[in-house]
Amino acid sequence: MTTPDVPHRSGFACFVGRPNTGKSTLTNTLVGAKVAITSSKPQTTRHAIRGIVAREDAQLIIVDTPGLHRPRTLLGQRLNDVVRATWSEVDVIGFCVPANEKIGPGDRFIAAELVKLARHTPVVGIVTKTDVASRQQVADQLVALQEVLEFADLIPVSAVDGFQVDQLADVLVSRLPEGPQLYPDGELTDEPEATLIAELIREAALEGVRDELPHSIAVTVEEILPREDRDDLLDVYANLYVERDSQKGIVLGHKGERLRTVGSTARRQIAALLGSKIYLHLHVKIAKDWQRDPKQLRRLGF
Repeated sequence: MTTPDVPHRSGFACFVGRPNTGKSTLTNTLVGAKVAITSSKPQTTRHAIRGIVAREDAQLIIVDTPGLHRPRTLLGQRLNDVVRATWSEVDVIGFCVPANEKIGPGDRFIAAELVKLARHTPVVGIVTKTDVASRQQVADQLVALQEVLEFADLIPVSAVDGFQVDQLADVLVSRLPEGPQLYPDGELTDEPEATLIAELIREAALEGVRDELPHSIAVTVEEILPREDRDDLLDVYANLYVERDSQKGIVLGHKGERLRTVGSTARRQIAALLGSKIYLHLHVKIAKDWQRDPKQLRRLGF
């Protein structure tokens, strides 16, 4: 609660880490709603998604960023640029490392970059996924993480069972400047609906595909239109892009069965997001080698 002795705070935090360290799941748990897609596939996040945590004493805006990695394509370079641009604009950074995986070269690569920022932006060490690790593993990881970087705070959490999630919010809020609300009451994200819909479709498409395919999938939403003869139905027109003919076959599946499953899964999520029945018109198209083509990257929103 805000009192004269406890001023209202507002500002931005971002979670960083190598791919698949639980950043998006943690963002969703803190916000209390799904604003970032999640998948077991690395490099699922491709945009800096903002989720808004509203409290009586603070408004914390969490920026979920792509996993920082050594890029192999122009898309990879652009995703890393998104991460670094976000770092330079936030009030506090959360560095995420899973409890059940030893600290490796990827973590040290990120830590080396964070050292430069830690002089003027507090960095909080976050040991994630404690629900899949023993107490000893969590303790060992906290000790190991302290040796990587000098952190402003260090905290273990689990977004799955809620362990210390509220405490993490307190830690992040304590590092924000005093200030008024930055977004109106009730807002959970400032992402356009079309972006969220495209991400939900991509999330559905990522499930069950081969390891090499996730990076080649991109989605654009072309139109969202009310059905002329019905006031309770929206037509959503979207394109799912892959890079080669062989990949199109994988996404479509036998007699289009896989694409129907993707459409069905995405439709339920989109209907929940929009609060309306929807009909999803989903088409698979080929954009040859789009990850390496500047013109196609721009057209696909990167």
